[in-house]
Amino acid sequence: MTEEEAKAWLADRFAVSRETWERLDGFVGDLLEESKQQNLIATSTAEHVWSRHVVDSAQLLLHAPVNDGGSWLDLGSGPGLPGIVIAILSDWKVGLVESRRGRIAFLKAMLEKFDLTNAQVHGCQLEAMQNTVPVSVISARAFAPLDRLLEKAVRFSDDGTIWLLPKGKNCKNELEQVRPAWQGVFHVEQSVTDPESAILVGRSVRKRGKK
Repeated sequence: MTEEEAKAWLADRFAVSRETWERLDGFVGDLLEESKQQNLIATSTAEHVWSRHVVDSAQLLLHAPVNDGGSWLDLGSGPGLPGIVIAILSDWKVGLVESRRGRIAFLKAMLEKFDLTNAQVHGCQLEAMQNTVPVSVISARAFAPLDRLLEKAVRFSDDGTIWLLPKGKNCKNELEQVRPAWQGVFHVEQSVTDPESAILVGRSVRKRGKK
């Protein structure tokens, strides 16, 4: 997917205003520039940043529930993938959980620069977060293996929470490995950016034996 194709994909699926394009373009430019200082994205993906990172993040919105004023928690947000892309393209209230100092500084700078008042940086380990009010959506892109991810994040969910978890070609195997300990309604969606990648979509996630 070229940059032109990626932008056409976005335009076909979202209400992308001129201001939104300016924010996306600005974010991509800053992401590439800051990646020269800290390893925000793999060098091999920089040439295809619009497809590998922007569209790859934006596609999660297609599997999210209708936003009824709830919140979206993005775990291990890194440079804001997918969290900042979600905040730019939607009115979701997005919490960006990131513990690494350089990435925290970058996230805060992006929120201020692009006036993303619908997003907030939680600069800490997930375990240190005190607020455990259930959120509407939990996303995590390369945050942790599935079993550890569920263990760490389940306290932020209830039966209505939608889990949107980008995964690689071993997605189904990861799911099967956690089934003895975890239950929920899961299905796998094909990623639009990589035939070997998928999105694990879950709800009603809980440890077996717990109500």
